[in-house]
Amino acid sequence: MGASLLSGSPPMRNMVLRYSGAAQWLGFFALILVAWSVIYLMQPSATEAELLRIYGADFWATLCAPLTGQSPYWAVLSMWALMSAAMMAPTFAPTLKTYRDLTHTEAASTQTFFALLAAYLTVWLGFSVVAAGAQLLLARQGFLGADGASVSLALTSVLLLVAGGYQFSHAKEACLSKCRAPLMFFMQHWKPGVTGAFRMGWTLGMVCLGCCWALMTLGFVGGVMNLAWMGLATLFMALEKLPDIGRLVTKPLGFVLLGAGLVAGVQAIAGL
Repeated sequence: MGASLLSGSPPMRNMVLRYSGAAQWLGFFALILVAWSVIYLMQPSATEAELLRIYGADFWATLCAPLTGQSPYWAVLSMWALMSAAMMAPTFAPTLKTYRDLTHTEAASTQTFFALLAAYLTVWLGFSVVAAGAQLLLARQGFLGADGASVSLALTSVLLLVAGGYQFSHAKEACLSKCRAPLMFFMQHWKPGVTGAFRMGWTLGMVCLGCCWALMTLGFVGGVMNLAWMGLATLFMALEKLPDIGRLVTKPLGFVLLGAGLVAGVQAIAGL
């Protein structure tokens, strides 16, 4: 039925595309809203109130205290998966818009739209698998405090220096060049159908991972699930992917991170 409507008269086709597009974007922003809402509810200040009586103290104690290093892996992985979806989905919006604007192709389909998004988020789920393991390891070795932030100046310095240096790398620039030109990507790598959309989404996810992995590791500096850090990092990663603004953000941010890393390193050496 959907295919017959799309192949009908131009007014009917335009109406179907308009309502289909609205449903797709509502689903996309609903995903982001749910992810941020759940993360907010997992904050200690939120769980100490009415939510404790609704869900039970044991549930939240298990899910929201991974930084002791004693929580099960699934709880830490769930946290990272939510955090990655909440932070990275908004940065993918310009690419999704470019894809959705290709209405003369099957990009107008809800199935291909969400296949592209699902593949992109699957890549970040893979990152979450690694990050969750790293968090448990660092917590058990005593490198992370109760808020998920590093309590080791040496670790803080290393993370900041790596993230700052990566801002100037050829790999970062190569990945950003693709993120900033999604239309060119689709023209060069177009694959039809739901399977094709998933494959393109996977490639775009890997490109995005190449852009942002180092900044995401700074969660161990700002505090894992710290809402202020999450919001600021999401803003910078989104700005970096914009063609005009991004070039004004990437290298200055690198200098700031390198400077902060050097300060932390000096403090670490002085404290020996």
